[in-house]
Amino acid sequence: MLELAILGFLAEGPMHGYQLRHRIARLSGHARPVSDGSLYPAINRMVKAELLARRTEPGASAAQRHVLSLTAAGHSELLRRLRDADGLEITDSTRFFTVLAFLSHLPDTADQRAVLRRRLDFLEQPASFFHDGERLQRAEDTDDPYRRGMLTIARATSRAERSWLQEMLA
Repeated sequence: MLELAILGFLAEGPMHGYQLRHRIARLSGHARPVSDGSLYPAINRMVKAELLARRTEPGASAAQRHVLSLTAAGHSELLRRLRDADGLEITDSTRFFTVLAFLSHLPDTADQRAVLRRRLDFLEQPASFFHDGERLQRAEDTDDPYRRGMLTIARATSRAERSWLQEMLA
């Protein structure tokens, strides 16, 4: 998802690594902090794969800054990753929100709707964090107030997201 975020933010315009890291941190928040040790190797891999271009410009002080921009191949890769989002990109909420943050870059609304449909299909499957034997445990089924809280919050969140997805797909 780090690479998708890099591609997505650079599709909005060139920026240097510090700006990119700051935007990714705001997107992923505390759930998935981005470190220099993961960001810069990802950038280097993407430059080597010719998905990104890097140019040097003077910095505010003596140090030069490396400005990154998306190449045509990088733009194509962004669109492919968005269009083909599936698996963990659909089932993991944080990953799906990264997809969602850049989904408007897909020019074809049918492709956008297909991604949303995959997420809605996933959310419509019965789910729970806990089981009673083979049976999924609902909030009403547990005496543990903290588990009941988790299940109640998850149900409300899922209901709200399903409602939004249905509205978008209507």
